[in-house]
Amino acid sequence: MWNKRAKTFLPNKLLLRLTFVNVVVVGIFIALSSWAIYHTACSLANGLGSWNDQKQQLFNSILFQYLWIFSIAAISIGSLIHYRLVKEIIRPLKELIESTKRMKAGHYPNPIIVNTRDEVGELIVHFNDLVKQLKEMQQHRKELVLDFSHEFRTPLANLNGYLGALKNGVIEGDQQIYHSLQKESERLIHMVEQLEQVKEWDYISKQTYTEKEPIDMQFLIHQSVAMFRWSLESAGINVEVKAESGTVKVSTEEISQVISNLIDNAIRYYQGTGPIMIKGELVESHYRLSISGPGQAIPIQEKDKIFERFYRANSARERGNTGGTGLGLAISKAILVHHQGQIGLKSEGESHTFWMTLPLI
Repeated sequence: MWNKRAKTFLPNKLLLRLTFVNVVVVGIFIALSSWAIYHTACSLANGLGSWNDQKQQLFNSILFQYLWIFSIAAISIGSLIHYRLVKEIIRPLKELIESTKRMKAGHYPNPIIVNTRDEVGELIVHFNDLVKQLKEMQQHRKELVLDFSHEFRTPLANLNGYLGALKNGVIEGDQQIYHSLQKESERLIHMVEQLEQVKEWDYISKQTYTEKEPIDMQFLIHQSVAMFRWSLESAGINVEVKAESGTVKVSTEEISQVISNLIDNAIRYYQGTGPIMIKGELVESHYRLSISGPGQAIPIQEKDKIFERFYRANSARERGNTGGTGLGLAISKAILVHHQGQIGLKSEGESHTFWMTLPLI
């Protein structure tokens, strides 16, 4: 019962307060104006000198009555007009309140129709965008949880089956079985790392301050490449590095993570025979790093979405081989935004170039 009354009481309370303030302000203004008109007119009439006291009093009385009638009429009509106009102005706020209550109850409201371009209209536009983003975020997280629960189930079932068979003596352990068990455990470790990426994205997206220090990008690039030497050699991938010296002021740990994400992405999706080219160069007032190599073809409609959080170009069932959470590039973009940098993709057929820029100091 209270909830139903509250739905109309809160907006009406604001409307009544605004109307009351308007009545008080307009009333004071009209009262002062009437007082000034009354005394001015009386003084002018008295100054003519052709009226006796009786006519002067009659004039003053009639003028006083007319001013009272005019003041009351002006305040009443003005208040009614103000009430109607303000009621129409705050109508979207009522819808905003109802939508907020629906969100609080766990439901996503329909978009509010915007008919104005003022501050209220802008507020509603931002609210609609916020609801849309939250809805998409929840959907992505649901899909992510479903994907992970499905993928955790398979290696866990395999491990449990093998271990149960070994325990009961159904099979005997050999190198091949132990190798399979190791692979399944590595898959589980990899998926746990992907869950850590989800946690990391939540932290990066809310971060507003980053401690920065001057660093030579040439050093960071060579350092990052050195971390992947074993992976590159194991995959039989050649890499060529050409990096110029250039100093930027950044968080070394975060920018190293971006570079590592891009190199890991190039290795993970590598497909072809050519080398991976890593090039760092000075371009005007920025340092530009590009990582090029052959890889799986990226459809045109997916190129603009590849830096969105939870977005993956490959299907969910391919995640175990090449895919991730779809957060690596999104985290990289968020980090570069905090550093006033940019990131992008240039793709021609099966040749892809991921690039990033940072301002020089």
